[in-house]
Parts: sequence; structure tokens; C-alpha cells
Amino acid sequence: MSISHALRMLAILAICVLAAPLARADAYDAKLPAELNTAPRLCDYARCAEVLPGASAFSERKGRPFYVEGYAEEGGERRLVGYVMLSTDITDIPAYSGKPVVTLIGMDAAGRFTGSRILKHSEPILLLGIPESALVRFNQQYLGKFVGDNIEIGQSRPEEEIIGLDAISGATVTVIAQNQVMMTSGAAVARQVGILERTVRPQARFRETGARPDWAALVQEGSVKKLTVKPEQVGLARDDEPFIELWFGHLNQPDVGRALLGDAGWNNLMAQLKPGEQAIFVIRSAGKESFKGSGFVRGGLYDRVQVRQGQDAFTFRDLDYLNLYGLAAPGAPAFNESAIFIIRSDAFSAAYPWKFIFLGNRVDRETGARSFANFDSEYWLPAHYLEGGRPEVKKPAPPWLRVWQTRTVEIVAFGALLLAVGVVYAQRDRLTRAATRTNKWPVNAFKYTAWVISIGFVGFHLMAQPSITQVLTWFHALLFQWQWELFLTDPFIFLFWIFIIVTVFLWGRGLFCGWLCPFGSLSELLYKVGGAVGLKRFQFKLPKRWHHRLKWVKYGVFAGLLAVSVFSMQQAEMLAEVEPFKTTFLVGLLNRSWPYTLFAAGLLGLSIFTERPFCKYLCPLGASLAMPTTFRWFGLKRKQECTSCKACAVGCGSQAIDDDGRIDQRECLHCLDCMVLYTDDHACPPLVHERKRRTKAGLAITPIGADGYYIPIKLVPVTKAAD
Repeated sequence: MSISHALRMLAILAICVLAAPLARADAYDAKLPAELNTAPRLCDYARCAEVLPGASAFSERKGRPFYVEGYAEEGGERRLVGYVMLSTDITDIPAYSGKPVVTLIGMDAAGRFTGSRILKHSEPILLLGIPESALVRFNQQYLGKFVGDNIEIGQSRPEEEIIGLDAISGATVTVIAQNQVMMTSGAAVARQVGILERTVRPQARFRETGARPDWAALVQEGSVKKLTVKPEQVGLARDDEPFIELWFGHLNQPDVGRALLGDAGWNNLMAQLKPGEQAIFVIRSAGKESFKGSGFVRGGLYDRVQVRQGQDAFTFRDLDYLNLYGLAAPGAPAFNESAIFIIRSDAFSAAYPWKFIFLGNRVDRETGARSFANFDSEYWLPAHYLEGGRPEVKKPAPPWLRVWQTRTVEIVAFGALLLAVGVVYAQRDRLTRAATRTNKWPVNAFKYTAWVISIGFVGFHLMAQPSITQVLTWFHALLFQWQWELFLTDPFIFLFWIFIIVTVFLWGRGLFCGWLCPFGSLSELLYKVGGAVGLKRFQFKLPKRWHHRLKWVKYGVFAGLLAVSVFSMQQAEMLAEVEPFKTTFLVGLLNRSWPYTLFAAGLLGLSIFTERPFCKYLCPLGASLAMPTTFRWFGLKRKQECTSCKACAVGCGSQAIDDDGRIDQRECLHCLDCMVLYTDDHACPPLVHERKRRTKAGLAITPIGADGYYIPIKLVPVTKAAD
């Protein structure tokens, strides 16, 4: 088969791979009726009976957050079977795509999960790599489990009363988010209907100091907090003007309340409150969006704001609202909307931290569809306003931290691998000096070991193959909304990217691409094995004219993916299947449809005959790392004679050395073969020439210096002895 024929076949396979998901887009991003989020009768638009077996009739949406009651009709009477909830009515916890997995959840009257149904997801891995049925099977693990149980991803720990769930390999972020969705939704409804006990918190005892701080002091000490929502956070175009800017604070504390309302205003407010009732103020100082809502009707709910303390949510009706006409604190900002809301529950305590939540709609930039979203800011009354100070509060560990804790041994081993490779590469001058053209093992022993560990441990076991999708995700996070939790959830990818960023700016992309990339390591190992088993005579390099043209293809692929992601991140993630990484490591060659399998197998098969074809010509990840490589701190060494000598260029597998002897550091994969020749006086032509000259002249062979040349012979003048 000719080179051009092989390349044409791979191009056809790539087109098949990129086109394959397009036929299945409906399963990936289902079109849900708009009424699903707004209609009183949820079950007219969702199959509630599927998640709550035995129920034949369903109520309208109730409570806050919303839920639906399901009934069985027996002998003309209705019996409560359980409850159905739409996850996005309760929480908008994002999965890996940055969007929530919309889930319909059923729970019986005793608080046990009875079923769940995925209505919509935007997870590319569930379309392109792992079948959607894997998430369905994951959700089935909740059946029969009590909503009040401690359920986590990973192994069960009976001594800690933790029930473990099996994760989906390669979709850790997705299942962690889904676990939060299931448990948060179930607990919110269970508390409303009395399945879980209502929390009763000790009430705050205020300490009055007589101080009257101004607005700036109140903000600085945390007695007044701000919540800002930017337009891009709700899917609108970026703008200097916020979508909404709110200030809020607690009013019962005498010093804070009098500073904000004045003595008369605060006394009047306290006279209206019953024992145990708490008041907060809210003002809108910027933005055109109303926090009260234009659709509010008498007797109804203020559906855009709520307070949450722990797992308890507190909403406000018209009877919980008082007018706020002005603020007495000097320096208070002008505002165009204001309110005082009253919390009438002993489950709320001003002594403990709480969150003020603005509930809005996020517009999908690609489809125009609106989805539920909430934005919050935490408030905790300063300690000097509380008798005895703030109580000790033990917050549950965030999900990402629990992942790190459960995989500590693997994380330490992976970190040690990254550190070891970095240290070894930092000693490259010493290693290459110990090697020769005929014996490269002082370098290759470390490099080949890194390949094997990268393929087996990093690729197949940890599934920690970096991908262009992560670059695109981070690009969008920087533009719109950065979430550390999203990136910390996969500790291996997180640590890998720290290593990549540091080493790219130190030495260029070659250390990652040439030593630690699992797919790149597998590709080159196949090439080395092919040569060792007698296929060397069939191995080839592309002619220079073709190489120098085709190497730009990967930059075009990267630019194309980046451009597409601006308009449709989902489409860009589908097109990113040009990377065979998911097929090779996350899912497996035998577990995917034929276009993906054939494409990945074709690239690996071609790797036996030509060195790293994907890395050199197609890899968008490599292209994205090549550009910052331009600004690396250190580069590989060159001599003056390298402009005319071709010895290194002949043996350069990545074909990164041009006709003038210059190394294109953006294309170099740091095999270090040229550095071995750099100090080998039996292989580097300038050194060979100098060695022969000195030998013939009977001159000393001095050590080779840092510049790659023999250290000059210093002539010592000889003085004649006196007669």
C-alpha cells in the first residue's frame, strides 16, 4: 500500500468517525417541551408513572422546591404512593459539560427511591464513548435506597455508615454530579413532606455594642454581602453591566439593624416580628432584572429569591414581605428595587451560616432554550455580634475532596511518576553524555519505562489521557465561569495538566508528548516493536515536502475545534472524536461502533510503519501545546556546524530539524537522540573531525564542554632552568 493510499484511507475513516455521532444527536441533547419547567401539571409532560410504579394519578406541582404527589386509586379511594420530582426544579448542579443532567426522580412515601429517568443530558462522553445506558444502570443503583442514607461514589464504608455506588469508568465527574442531583433532590422533598426530620437550630443570642458602622464598614466586616450575576452566567452576551447586582443582610442584630434602618425604622420592624422570626433586607443596585419577579400575584410566592441553610430552604410569600423605603447607613448605594423578607421558621438561626439565592433562567446559547439556574452568596453574621462568637460548624467535605481521599495511593503514585520524569529530564545533559549513538540505553531506559507506565498505569488503569476537550472546557471556563470543583473532581487529569503547563513553559511540549502521553507512548512503542521484530525494512518517513505540509493539519484541526466551540461546545466535543483516545483507553477498541474502532486501529496499525503519525499530523492537543512552546524557557542545544551537518536530522523521528539544522521546538518530541550525538565524539561530525585531528597530532583528548566542543588545550609556557 502506498503512503498516499494509506493517508487517504485514514482521512475517509476520520470523516466516518466525525459523522457518526451526528446521526445520534437527538439522544445526546433531547428537545424537552418548554412546559416541562413551568406547567402546573408536570406529569402531563413527563412519564411520572415510570419512576413511581403503582401510581396512576398525579397532583399538580406543590411545595417549594416543587414536587408532585402520586396516588393509586383503589375502590374509589386515593392512596398516596409517593412523590415525583424534576431535578432542575430543585438544583442545577452541573456535570462535566457544565450543564445539569435533567432527571425525573421517583420516591415512595417512606423515602426510598423507586426510579429515575434521564430526560436530557449534554455529556459528550455518554454519546461518543460510553453508552448512555451506563448512566441508566448507574441510576438503578439507587432503587430501594433511603433518601437519608449517606451515599457516595466508591466503596462502601460500613464503619462510617457510608453506602458506596459503582462509578462509570471514564465518567467520574458525571456520576459525582449525578449523585449530588439524586441526593439533593430527594432530601429537599423528603424534608418538606416530613420523611426526614426538620432541622431545629439553636437561636442566635445577639451582643449589642452600640456601634453604628457605615455602609463600607458593614460590607468590610461581612454584615452586608453582595451577589452579582453577570450576563454571560445566564447565557447572554458579555457586558460591563451586571445582569443583576443585589446587596443583602440580616436585620435582627441590633447594631447592624439600627445602622441600616435607623433607630426608628429598626424598632418599628422588631415590633412587627413575632418571637423566633428573622428579617433580611435585599436591594438591587444594578441590572435590569427584578428579584421580585414580574409575574408575582397576591397570595403567591416570590419565586426568584430564597434562603438556604444547610439542607433547609426558606421561601417567601406576600405575607412575608415588607416595604423597604431607604437605608440609613452612610455611603449606602442607590437602588431601584428593595424588600424586607421575614423568615418564619425555627429551623433558621442567624448564628449559623446561610446562603441567599437568586433563582433565574439560563439561556442555552446554541438552542435558545431556557433552563433553571441558581446563584448564591454565603452570609455569616460576624462573630463579635454574637454572644460567645460563632458556633463551630462542621461542613461536609466537597465531593471532589472525597474523590482525592478515596484514591490517595494512586494519586501519590501518579504524582511520583510525574515528579520522577521531570527530575530525570532535568538531568538530560548528564544522561545524554553517558549515552552514545550505538548505546542509547542511559536515556532510553528511562524513556521506555515512562512509556510502559504511561500506557498501562496512566492510560488503561487511571484513564488519565489528556484531551483537547479539556482545553476547550478550560477556554470556555475562563471566558464565562470558572469552577474549580469541576476540574478538581478528576485528580489525575488535574495533576497532569499542572505538570503539562509547567513543563511546556520550561522545556516545550515534547516532554509530555514524547514521554508521558499514553496514546503517543503506545504509538511510538508499536513503532519500536515493529522495527525489533523484523518490520524495519517496511518502516518509512514521509518525504520532507509532504511532512512540512501535513504538519500544519493538526493546527487547522485545533483552530477548527476552537472556532466551532465558540458557537457550539457540544458540536466541538463531538468533532473532537478525531482524537482516538476515548476509543483506546476509556471505552476500548472492542466496545465501540466500527468507525471509531477502525479509525483508532488504523492509526495504531500505521504507527508500526511510520513514527507517531497521529502526533505529527492530526493531534489537536499537540497543536494547542505547540503554540505556548514558542515561549519555553529552555531549548535543545545547537552548534555552529549544525547549519550544514545533517547527522541529527537523518535520525530525527519527529522530523523537527530543518535543512538549516534548526530544531522546531514546537514539533520536537524530545527523544534526545540529537543530544546524544551532540556529545558523542564518534558520531557528531565536528567532534569526530576534531578527535581525529588531535589523535593524529598527538594532542590530548580533553573532556567535552557544555557548548558541545572539546575543552581547548591550554599551552603552559615552559621556563628553562638556569645553568
